[in-house]
Amino acid sequence: MDVDSQRVLEYLTLVEEAAEEVLTTKQQIVDLDIKRNRNREALNALRQDVSSSEKVKVCFGNIFIKIPANKTTEMIQRDQEQLDKEINDLRKELKAKVNRLNDIQGKPELRGYSLTALSSDELKAINNLLKR
Repeated sequence: MDVDSQRVLEYLTLVEEAAEEVLTTKQQIVDLDIKRNRNREALNALRQDVSSSEKVKVCFGNIFIKIPANKTTEMIQRDQEQLDKEINDLRKELKAKVNRLNDIQGKPELRGYSLTALSSDELKAINNLLKR
């Protein structure tokens, strides 16, 4: 194999690895989001169908355990917070990985891709300014 062929092969390998990282991160976000939606469904079912003093059956791996509904709700809410944090972290990583892939391919950085949503305090401040 000559030098040019070797360079092309190295370039394509580098692009393929970067693209694989992007796709893997996207799939992790989708998987965590599915779990988050299931937790949300469970929370809604607990709120609608069960009083807080009742015990509910919760599946942990291969076994079911009866736990008070209020403890179950707390566990699911903590899990939701952890999932939200992980998803946000992965989304930040994804932006960096996409920018790296574009850089490798010689494409310009995506415009507006690194924007973040306004916090609730920032949104209140803007609304107060607009009301004047």
